[in-house]
Order: sequence, then structure tokens, then C-alpha cells
Amino acid sequence: MDDRTAELMADEDSRADMAAHEFDREFLATHLADERRRASLLGEVREVIFGAQDGLVSTLAVVSTVAGATGGDQFAVLVAGIASGLAGIFSMAAGEYIGSKSQREIFEAQIVGERVEVHERPGEAEAEMAFMLEEDGLPREAASHVARIMAEHPDVLLKTMVEKELGLAVEPDEGSPLQGALFMGAAFGLGAIPPILPHLLFTGTAAIIGSVLATLAVLFTIGVVKSRWTHRSWLASGFEIVALGAVAGIAGYFFGSILPALLGVPEAAI
Repeated sequence: MDDRTAELMADEDSRADMAAHEFDREFLATHLADERRRASLLGEVREVIFGAQDGLVSTLAVVSTVAGATGGDQFAVLVAGIASGLAGIFSMAAGEYIGSKSQREIFEAQIVGERVEVHERPGEAEAEMAFMLEEDGLPREAASHVARIMAEHPDVLLKTMVEKELGLAVEPDEGSPLQGALFMGAAFGLGAIPPILPHLLFTGTAAIIGSVLATLAVLFTIGVVKSRWTHRSWLASGFEIVALGAVAGIAGYFFGSILPALLGVPEAAI
């Protein structure tokens, strides 16, 4: 071990001792638990935002298309919108459940492979860890030293290898696939309400305009809420999602208006 590496390791030990004196274990345990809960919450927030956004945009596209194709026929628009919303709830929930469950099973299989390597080929696992630490910027001697200490504690080595090599966590997520499916389906269903509700209260042009405005208002709100976690400008985040919804609504109404003519449907039949 060269003098520079020894000096770096001594500095690290000194800083670790200082940190241990500045923060007691109870404080650190509470802080880490809070950080992990926050990270878990972000996954649920993602599901809610994605589900609500998809419910808003896809339902607006459907009701706008049917409104354009039928000249704003209230019954046809409501049937199409409600059917689309109900189908979307089950489709999104099922997709989230299957996707999350499959992902978890794949992750667990990969973790099993790493566990076999750590317990049956510890030398190889130690060498891999030293190489990854060196890639991260540690001097070779320091990386080998840290990897050797980890190899004396197989569970620590396994956890670190899984996190660094696979980008996964050994501990399963707190949320279950079923919970994620419920969040996604419920969010989609709530998102489908604003585009449909104006067509229940009004008819014709007023219903179409009300549907678009209600959808855009809720989309803007979602964008503002999302900016809290993305640290982007709330205005930019809000208008980004609004633009997406506006394009979906305009495109839906446009294609709904021209499709009857393209398909040769007489106006009397609409």
C-alpha cells in the first residue's frame, strides 16, 4: 500500500469517527428510515400521476373523437367515455400488476444468481467488487482493501454487489404488485371523470369546450404537483402536460369530424 493510499484511508477513518460523534445511531436510523419511506412514496406518486394523466388524456381523446363524429350527441359521447374509462381502469390495473410482478420475479432471479456467486465463488465476487469500486474512483489499493473487508461479511458484499452491479435492492419493495395495480386503476378512473362530466351537464359545443377546459385544468394541476418532486419550474411542468392534453383533444375532435366523410357515412346516419 503506498503512502497516498494510506493517507486517504486514514482521512476516511478520521471523518467516520467525527461523523459518529456528531450523529448518534438513533438519529441516523430515524433519518435513513425517513429517506426510505420517501423513496417508496415516490413510486406510489409515479403510479398515481401516470394513471391520472393517462385517464385524462385518453378519455378526452375518446369523447372528443365521438363528439366530433356525432356532432356532439350526448348519449353517444357518454357511452363511449364511460366505456373507455371502465375499460381503462381494468386494463391499467392489470398491466401494472402483471408488469410489477414480472419485474419482481426477474429481479429475484438475478439476486439469487449473485447470492450463489458470493457464497460459492467468494474470490470472484471480491475481485468484481474491488474492480467496481476502482471504477467509481477509489485507488486500487483502497478498493481492494474495502472489497476484502466486505468479503468477510457475505451479506454486506451481496447487498452492495446487487446494488452496484444490477442497480437493485436485496430487500423487496414495501409496495406489492396488487397495491400498485389498485393505485394505478383508481388514478385512471378518477382521471377519466373530468373529460366526461361536462358532457353529462351540458350538450353540444358547451359540453365539448367544458370537457377540454376541465381536462386541461386538472392536467395543469398534476403538472404543478409533479414539479414538487422533479424540482422543475411548476409553470413549465404544468404547461408541458397541458400541451399533451390539448393535442390529444384537438386531434380527437379533428379525426372524429373527418372520419365519417372518409368512411362514406352519410350525415343523416350520424
